Amino acid sequence: MTATGTGTGSGTCTGTGATTPGIRLTAPAPGWSIDADVVVVGSGVAGLTAALRCAAAGRRTVVVTKARLDDGSTRWAQGGIAAALGTDDTPEQHLTDTLVAGAGLCDEAAVRTLVTEGPAAVHRLIGSGARFDTAPGTDEIALTREGGHHRRRIAHAGGDATGAEISRALVEAVRTAALRTVENALVLDLLTDAAGRTAGVTLHVMGEGQHDGVGAVHAPAVILATGGMGQVFSATTNPAVSTGDGVALALRAGAEVSDLEFVQFHPTVLYLGPDAEGQQPLISEAVRGEGAHLVDADGVRFMAGQHELAELAPRDIVAKAIMRRAHEQGVDHMYLDARHFGAEMWRNRFPTILAACRDHGIDPVTEPIPVAPAAHYASGGVRTDLYGRTTVPGLYACGEVACTGVHGANRLASNSLLEGLVFAERIAADIVSGTAPNPAYGDDDGGTDDGGADGPGADGPGTRHDSSPVPAPASTPLRLVAPETRGAVQRIMTAGAGVLRSAESLDRAAAALDRLHRDAAGPGTPAEPDTGTVSGTGTTGDSGITEAAPDGKTPEPGVEAWEATNLLCVARVLVAAARRREETRGCHWREDHPDRDDASWRRHFRITLDADRTLRVGATGTDAFPATITGPDHTAPTHHHEHNPTSTPTPTPDTERTP
Repeated sequence: MTATGTGTGSGTCTGTGATTPGIRLTAPAPGWSIDADVVVVGSGVAGLTAALRCAAAGRRTVVVTKARLDDGSTRWAQGGIAAALGTDDTPEQHLTDTLVAGAGLCDEAAVRTLVTEGPAAVHRLIGSGARFDTAPGTDEIALTREGGHHRRRIAHAGGDATGAEISRALVEAVRTAALRTVENALVLDLLTDAAGRTAGVTLHVMGEGQHDGVGAVHAPAVILATGGMGQVFSATTNPAVSTGDGVALALRAGAEVSDLEFVQFHPTVLYLGPDAEGQQPLISEAVRGEGAHLVDADGVRFMAGQHELAELAPRDIVAKAIMRRAHEQGVDHMYLDARHFGAEMWRNRFPTILAACRDHGIDPVTEPIPVAPAAHYASGGVRTDLYGRTTVPGLYACGEVACTGVHGANRLASNSLLEGLVFAERIAADIVSGTAPNPAYGDDDGGTDDGGADGPGADGPGTRHDSSPVPAPASTPLRLVAPETRGAVQRIMTAGAGVLRSAESLDRAAAALDRLHRDAAGPGTPAEPDTGTVSGTGTTGDSGITEAAPDGKTPEPGVEAWEATNLLCVARVLVAAARRREETRGCHWREDHPDRDDASWRRHFRITLDADRTLRVGATGTDAFPATITGPDHTAPTHHHEHNPTSTPTPTPDTERTP
């Protein structure tokens, strides 16, 4: 395969004939490249599981991750992984609980896939080295309950460190298998071939060695496992790297996203004050599963009578109850009382949470824990089918970045790790069944790249670089927003599109985001019109984002500017969808439309960004998704059941356009 150029212009085409689609971030031309069969972007449970399965089948696999291998969202998962592992539990019961939590918008075939394949997938994870807690005196996995579950089906590790243990096991397996990894690398854009099929990604390695900077990984299959977009809000349980990079990349590549309005706010996050920003400590749902009570400042329980499961109601119901009680009393938080656990239980069952609380001056052994909802999980994302295939050939997505249809309008507790595990395995099966190892890609000894002297630009196996010219790109560079835009976006989204939403708050958020867009684009940029419609439900539309600094100068390409640009992109799409959905469903709570409206809104929005930067927002006719990609190149593996929902109307274009 021909090497990329080493220029520093804005082009992202390579000598291979691969180009970026219609819209791309402004970035230097790739100065180095790696050849592979599969590139996995992300190193959580979804990304590493997919990478290990592909590599085991002989596919040359490269893992690209934004921080270190073990720094993704998976390591922060406290509660556990849900699966019907108990003798008193069945996949059908897990299915029912998931569908109820999803508030009428789950894809039942996707949920059935999750719950039936989940138990075996968990046992394979154990076979990979993950060590779960066991019941005292036995080898049986200890199971607990969380919100929305009618059975004990949550397997946990280290008491409240399940994600850290899963991450440890998978990272160790990746290193043992000598998979090639590129750490500290921000993915930029998708590369495609002349036929529009995936051909790899461009990325920027944040290293300090000679060969850091922008490069490319060429591969006919790309798996997005980039995690969520919690950093779009001021306070979140997500790590700082969760800036919506995968969703923004997919939109620029022409992929379809859905259900982005359904952002789950975890009801019990440690309350650190009204001005707290960034990643906040999570108080796992498992604490309530073991018997903790939600109380107000007077010590009065308020969940009893609101739902049959009381404190263990689905997360959206608990979050709303906390906010209602807080508003009634003129305060901004409630309390979680687990003093009756005693010191020994706290030390043994929840050591991580105990330490986090004490670090902030709160001792849950002797006092209630102040809690409030905070952004936690994106139930929507890049739309996929049951094999992780998006609407762009060769582009897959799994984990939080994906919208598989499993979560619907609200994720059931601890289904996220299971979804990443199950659908990563299905993606690998689809890739292996549909492709053979590419002989054009030379041998590779694996190893870790971090932008240092032996980084991705070094003269190692599978790495190419030369000084040949880079062809002019066919796509249009997307001008960047200034890094400080990140904080502005977070404040706007927290105020206007947080737990409580209304037409007024969402209109303010949309206007403020549009002002950021216009201010960045320079003086004299006109406001965008407000005339978009979707299936007769007149609402405002949104267009693609092209930004520059307030003084009219385009910010220099760099990680902070790229992240801010991605955050603004996903924020505008989220607000556009939330304004359209004029009902309350799952974790989307409209104060001005407090009821669920199945007749009008039991359907999904399908959002794409056209090459001319017009945002198209269409809606499915029912709660079923249409197929993503059909044709001879996308036949499902014969050992899996394919779900082929009926086709639905073509999206209606919005009329707003980028100036």
